[in-house]
Amino acid sequence: MVNRGSTGRRYLPSSPFKPPPEAPPVERYELQDLVTHDKYGLGRVILVEGDIAVVVDFAPRKVRITRPFARMTKL
Repeated sequence: MVNRGSTGRRYLPSSPFKPPPEAPPVERYELQDLVTHDKYGLGRVILVEGDIAVVVDFAPRKVRITRPFARMTKL
């Protein structure tokens, strides 16, 4: 018996066991991007730390937000 692992697994269209959904692409932020956050509201990106985190200026406060940026969207 050959063990193919998860890379050789085939999913049939009629199968009740669907493949896991693909992860959404990581959103990339640049300096001066306008963003909106569910908790903090409207802000502007003032520092980008690679794909790890961004610092956003939300008027009275500056907040460091780490990946996966689930509650933040680029405008």
